[in-house]
Amino acid sequence: MLRRLFRDFRFGVLPVPGRLIAIIFFVALFIIPLITGSRYYLFIITIANILVIFAVSWDLLSGYTGLINFGHALFFGVGAYSVALLNKYLGWQPWATIPVGSLVATGFGVLTCIPALRLRGPYLSLLTLSFPLMLLGLVMTFKDVTGGEYGISGLPYLANTYTSRYYIVLLVMTVSVLIMWKLTDAGSKYIRTGLIFHAIREDEIAARALGINTIRYKILAFAIGGFFAGLAGTLYAHILLTVGVSTLLMTLSFQAIIFVIFGGVVSIYGAVVGVYTLYTLIQILGVGGTTFVGRHQTIIMAVVVILILLFMPEGVAVWIRDKIERECPRCKLTNGAWRRECRACSAPLR
Repeated sequence: MLRRLFRDFRFGVLPVPGRLIAIIFFVALFIIPLITGSRYYLFIITIANILVIFAVSWDLLSGYTGLINFGHALFFGVGAYSVALLNKYLGWQPWATIPVGSLVATGFGVLTCIPALRLRGPYLSLLTLSFPLMLLGLVMTFKDVTGGEYGISGLPYLANTYTSRYYIVLLVMTVSVLIMWKLTDAGSKYIRTGLIFHAIREDEIAARALGINTIRYKILAFAIGGFFAGLAGTLYAHILLTVGVSTLLMTLSFQAIIFVIFGGVVSIYGAVVGVYTLYTLIQILGVGGTTFVGRHQTIIMAVVVILILLFMPEGVAVWIRDKIERECPRCKLTNGAWRRECRACSAPLR
């Protein structure tokens, strides 16, 4: 087993620059608490890890299947409010509220998908946009239960120290991203969802003609996206210790879209790059909203994304990948851009 893992790492990771950079990046995340003891930086990166799960879940749902969802904050807010209500009225602790809240968000993903099965394009986008607005209306109507505009506060911590909370969220984020990457991998030998999601996005009618039950896989995509977005919401609630209407606002959905477009749609790692580049840098420069950058975060992110669309339409991460990697035209194996011949079949790369 160990020999096989070493062989896969040697021939499947080390020769591919993008994968090697990803490994180094995640290793760096795990040693950050050993380098700095700043609570502010640990808090910012912890929130960034949560937003990575949220943004990647949107990329899985909307990027890979083409089912554009403008109301992805619905699942995030459902997860957050679920843990808050369970803790407030039943006294449940995070180890119980987080999985239940994620499953509740999964259920909402399935329920919202059912009326959207026959819709495409802008009609689907407008329908998904309405769902968080309806839930927001319910939250404001039943103020005695949900706290209304004041929300619910006093939630318990995930752990007692900043460092332990950081590592818990980091581990959950790493596992979540790996799972979503594997589910969307069109070249996987064992899991075929990635290939089918690609087929639905490219031509749903053709996919249906080939015998693919597109309705089943649409529901599956909404369920998976809802689960991981809800998981992000549950972690967010237990990190901030409060839940409010901000978890259901349209700006949260659009932030996920901005992160993904900035890094690169249909790539998984693009969402990771988008969050860590935009959110982390803006928070550090903004110093908690006390500077111009901090007060105008959404506007600055929108302007940056417009510039990226003009000069790097496929996203920053995809643009960088194309500069450092090259695909073999014969065997489709990924090679470093500096190679003249494929490392497997020796086909010319230039």
